Amino acid sequence: MPQLTIDPVPCLRDNYAWIAYDREDGICAIIDPSEAEPVREALRQNGLTPTHILNTHHHPDHVGGNLELKQAFGLTIVGPAKDAARIPGMDVGVNEGDVYTLGHHKARVFEIPAHTSGHIAFWFADDEALFPGDTLFAMGCGRLFEGDPPMMWNSLSKLAKLPDATRVYCAHEYTESNGRFALSIEPNNKRLQTRMEEVLATRAKGLPTLPSNIGDEKLTNPFLRATSREIRQTLGLENAPDVEVFAEARRRKDVFKG
Repeated sequence: MPQLTIDPVPCLRDNYAWIAYDREDGICAIIDPSEAEPVREALRQNGLTPTHILNTHHHPDHVGGNLELKQAFGLTIVGPAKDAARIPGMDVGVNEGDVYTLGHHKARVFEIPAHTSGHIAFWFADDEALFPGDTLFAMGCGRLFEGDPPMMWNSLSKLAKLPDATRVYCAHEYTESNGRFALSIEPNNKRLQTRMEEVLATRAKGLPTLPSNIGDEKLTNPFLRATSREIRQTLGLENAPDVEVFAEARRRKDVFKG
């Protein structure tokens, strides 16, 4: 079975919507469209007609294009059942453990709250693709707007258990700034140093740094690395529980100016 083709659509200032499609299957899903026109232009250029929108959470920079795209194409909008009231035009609500089928492609749903209370992720296991919205970023994680550190740590831990080859299609181009923070608390991480060189070279060409993958995130993302001795020493939390190390790293990222 062919894998989904997945293309980025730059939106707003630093958002990505994603278009995931299988021409043979006749399916085309838009993930988290913040605005409609860039998505419509990408669809036109590729000769695609969308069949679905997949929303990870309710923030306007993820659902802002929902209604215009639904009106234009009559597509089906799938989102978190627990946040149905805040997802414009939602037709199908999904919960933890549900499997949503797009043609021959199956997406398992994870509930990963903390950035928002109803946040979900879609994992296409056979396509090795994860859409985590604003919970997991390349070398980062989302702010805790509607949850607390234990909630986010649990959410991230779910995603960290996925296979290393899983590609991570997060929704913002935050990789460079996230990497600078990561180096500030784990400066001797060799893979992190190398990855930042790759990121800087990629951004110098004006190209997306995404997708990432779970294997690289486990090696370089400070919010998945609460067991790192260097991070614990930097934070002064050598003997603290993992969740406390995560919480302090997130607190410092919130005020980081680097």
